[in-house]
Amino acid sequence: MLLHSGSMSVEIDGKNYSVPSGHTALLKPGRTEHFFFDPKRETWHRWIAVHVEAADSAVLQRLDELPFSIPLSEHMDSLCSMVYSLLNSGTAPEEELMKSLGESAILLYIAECERLHANETQHPAVVQAKEIIHQRFAEELSLDDLAKAVHRTPEHLIRLFRRDQHMTPIQYLWSYRVKQGLALISSTGLHIGEIAEQVGFKSSYHFARTIRRHTGKTPSEIRRESYAGIVNQEEFSKDAKSTALPCE
Repeated sequence: MLLHSGSMSVEIDGKNYSVPSGHTALLKPGRTEHFFFDPKRETWHRWIAVHVEAADSAVLQRLDELPFSIPLSEHMDSLCSMVYSLLNSGTAPEEELMKSLGESAILLYIAECERLHANETQHPAVVQAKEIIHQRFAEELSLDDLAKAVHRTPEHLIRLFRRDQHMTPIQYLWSYRVKQGLALISSTGLHIGEIAEQVGFKSSYHFARTIRRHTGKTPSEIRRESYAGIVNQEEFSKDAKSTALPCE
């Protein structure tokens, strides 16, 4: 359930849970639920209902271990909007499509819980700097830019990144650019030069050389294998320290 505005409390099998505005709650079947909405202001909520015929006991245990609610993300909001758009399109959507979207919502909830847990173990400046990199990786970003944005000295930010990410901020930036480049190579027909520009490389030569250093293959080889259905983007090493990334 997605709570966009207002507030809500839920009584589940006699236990009370509060859901603040801007949060997503995971409600599981087989329980008695009573909902109470804010009486003083309008509450806007949406939900995605998923019916699963059979679930592995390990999966059910994993769901039980997840927090009841987490902050509502743009991805979850977009996924819910897609579901509602298909339902209101005037034609009955494919059952398998809707089932896949529902299952995707559960997988996304699990992934976001894991991301939040990972962020709890990292310094807030590292989390903030990573978010900036994820949003602006195609731009010219320097160590000074990142340090100023998170109100740390460059030296301090490097120390924090090495502790929490085992790499420097600039190494993280370049590794993220490579990952985005690999995704575009595998999933689009864009020219290699266009991809290089979109992910923050100054030239297609630099981009192609970096891709080959990480994967042992040229962008063209990766694209051919992707089209053949055998590419594995996990070939890109998560340990940027072992590569020749800039070490600023």
